[in-house]
Amino acid sequence: MKRYEKMELSIRKINAYTIFALLVLIAGILFYISWGLRYGIWVDIGIYSITTVLVLGGLLGVILSLFMEKTEENE
Repeated sequence: MKRYEKMELSIRKINAYTIFALLVLIAGILFYISWGLRYGIWVDIGIYSITTVLVLGGLLGVILSLFMEKTEENE
């Protein structure tokens, strides 16, 4: 039986995938705010769908990239 160890968050684990995921997350939030300010429409299913994909993709990307363990290939 495999024992699971506590996964720790560290700044050293930040890589290109983490940065890309953060950019996607920020883009989703900025898209929703800018659209709402520009057109005055805050309740729209189309804007929700685009924002949801960007924000959830960014959040999941950050979580996966920070908590993923590196695997080593054995020869």
